[in-house]
Amino acid sequence: MAVKKYKPTTPARRHMASPSFEEVTKYTPEKSLIATKKKHAGRNSYGRITVRHRGGGNKVKYRIIDFKRAPEAGASTVIGIEYDPNRSAYIALLENEAGKKSYIIAPLGLTDGDKVYSGTDADIKPGNTLPVANIPIGTLIHNIELYPGKGGQLVRTAGSAAQLMAKENGMAQIRLPSGEFRMIRLDCQATIGQVGNIEHDIVKIGKAGRTRHMGIRPTVRGSVMNPCDHPHGGGEGRSPIGRPGPVTPWGKPALVYKTRDKKARTDKFIIKRRNAK
Repeated sequence: MAVKKYKPTTPARRHMASPSFEEVTKYTPEKSLIATKKKHAGRNSYGRITVRHRGGGNKVKYRIIDFKRAPEAGASTVIGIEYDPNRSAYIALLENEAGKKSYIIAPLGLTDGDKVYSGTDADIKPGNTLPVANIPIGTLIHNIELYPGKGGQLVRTAGSAAQLMAKENGMAQIRLPSGEFRMIRLDCQATIGQVGNIEHDIVKIGKAGRTRHMGIRPTVRGSVMNPCDHPHGGGEGRSPIGRPGPVTPWGKPALVYKTRDKKARTDKFIIKRRNAK
């Protein structure tokens, strides 16, 4: 994939860079695999804003993705690679021998006409899904299950891949894209290869309007507010925030605040944290 750059005809265009969509081969979604996606504008069931700076944006339909990849589906043929507005990765439309269609996360190198399989006897090729027990050590994988049969939950974003490092005592050790080392069960499924659209992270938004199309509203810095409006506010000029670390408008720690439960039962599966010294 290449990134499309623009001539600086306006200030917004000067640094804008958008995907060229070279990998995309199909431009309309499969009607049987889309669902209505309701907008909530950051509000919960009580109508209270729980996530700030959300609202507006283009209307999008949700694409129903098959994260489980059941083995009974057999061989499937790739009909096309599509853009998905709900995620950074592209998706691939498959059709199995029975004529049933489904979407999967499109791995790097998958193209129209390719065959993909799921099951214990599948080859080690991009797009094939099989239990971790049947995957050789050192293989790059994505769409990894945490619980057998629940469907892939880990490593689904554009350009990401985990690596299978070791297998012992019914567990596999994998290195996640963050650098974290984690144990998962050998009977969990994973898909071979790296997720496609690998240059997604070098795309430049360029202008405020594109952010609004995504449903993200403007964010005002606390340091430019008054003390009555934000804990960072006040002072002469660009003052320090006057606190040991940044906080939310309600004084709660932000940025470096650890949100994971200190007594999480799954801590025993984490061998090395991503930020471990």
